[in-house]
Amino acid sequence: MKLDAFNELLLETVGVGLIIATFPGLKIMFHNHRVLEWLPAFDNSDESLGERLTGLDQAALSASLEEGKPYRTIIEAKVKRRTHTLSLIATRTNLSDDSWMVIELNNETKLRQLEAMIASYSKIVEQQNRTLKKEKERAEKLLLNIMPESVYKELKTFGVTTPQRFDEASILMLDFVGFTQLSVEHDPATIVTELNDIFTAFDRIAEQQGCERIKTMGDAYVAVSGLPEPSNDHAQSIARLALMCVRYLKRRNANHKIAWNCRIGLAPGPVVGSVIGIQKYVYDIFGPGINLAARLETHAGPMTILMSEEMYERLRSYFHIEDRGEAEIRGFGIKRIYELLGADDFSLDIQPPVILG
Repeated sequence: MKLDAFNELLLETVGVGLIIATFPGLKIMFHNHRVLEWLPAFDNSDESLGERLTGLDQAALSASLEEGKPYRTIIEAKVKRRTHTLSLIATRTNLSDDSWMVIELNNETKLRQLEAMIASYSKIVEQQNRTLKKEKERAEKLLLNIMPESVYKELKTFGVTTPQRFDEASILMLDFVGFTQLSVEHDPATIVTELNDIFTAFDRIAEQQGCERIKTMGDAYVAVSGLPEPSNDHAQSIARLALMCVRYLKRRNANHKIAWNCRIGLAPGPVVGSVIGIQKYVYDIFGPGINLAARLETHAGPMTILMSEEMYERLRSYFHIEDRGEAEIRGFGIKRIYELLGADDFSLDIQPPVILG
């Protein structure tokens, strides 16, 4: 095989498109067959690069080659209905006394398509990750609304929680006088909205006083102090929560059409706290103090806070309390009960926390 024929065969079989053109005239003198796959068919004789390579910046190409630097760019060529993305590298070479330019073309269409697919996939994954993060945060927020933070962390870490006994705790049981009648007289959406506002206020007051809301059941609100973190002044904290709830309602009733009047029962522990359920989690507390607080609440009048004698012994040095005599408490027999009125350092004129929203 002659050397010229071998060189021509070599140029035709390489995987890149090759164009040889004059410089600086930019007249095409040779191209291999690969070029015809990516560019419209053309005749070498009179065509210039500018006529064949649409979008080529001839001034930038010439300036780069004049400085002895290779010129690199990306161009697009349309053959029939297909558009090819081509990377172009032009270099200058001198043969005999003439100056020539060699252009190497690589088809990057599939690579660019793959890059676009990867970029699109990355955006989808990023969006999914943001969605998952939001759902995770939402799930965490919901769980923190139904159980103490330390219990949630244990559940998150180990998948289960261990029931705990708290020997020193104080319980508040609250519900509203005449709630059934309110539900009949007013639109259900209005009642639910008002109840949600009130319980949201109670939650913020409870947090301020170092107490933990355990649950709501209809119009009933249950809170506790002394768990999950032990507290030496749990009885005082729950008493302050009770006074603040009454104070908040009195202020609220003065500016709202619907008057909400609560009654509250207070009693000390011990209690056992645990997460109940597998698919639907509920954190709850158990113990005689829960039942006693509920029984005392049913004996209370509107905007009245009643407590047991055990609670009175814990609070009498700090609060104003009146003896209400003995009463039959279902499940507990005859018990002496007391009414919580206030405290020297806790005026009924004290402003409750601002409730937003």
